[in-house]
Amino acid sequence: MIHHIEINVSDLAASKVFWSWLLEKLGFSKYQEWDQGFSYKEDDSYIVFVQTADRFLDESYHRSRTGLNHIAFAVDTKHQVDEFYSELQRRGMPLLYPEKHPFAGGKEHYAVFFEDPDRIKVEVAARFPFGQTKHIH
Repeated sequence: MIHHIEINVSDLAASKVFWSWLLEKLGFSKYQEWDQGFSYKEDDSYIVFVQTADRFLDESYHRSRTGLNHIAFAVDTKHQVDEFYSELQRRGMPLLYPEKHPFAGGKEHYAVFFEDPDRIKVEVAARFPFGQTKHIH
């Protein structure tokens, strides 16, 4: 179980717009908010976003450098992935690998890939393999 993840962001206001929409759609709830940050919680885990201090803003993030490559969230169905894809398009958010959508992660991996305001790669993937559905017992 992950306790929390903290991400420094270059523009807190832009990140708040992006991440608030995404995390609320995924079922997270607003947890904390202060002048230099905010967080969202789901069960016992939470994600924190903090404004990067000015003295560290000269070097931007890039997912190919050492460090975080991307964050992937799971949803139960392909339909939910499709809903995210449509909403991302409506919002004009940068989609990654649109020519390979929804199989950019492989033929058995149904997902949408996109970027946050700092170009952190974000993925929303169907929890169950292509063609399968969740069984409720």
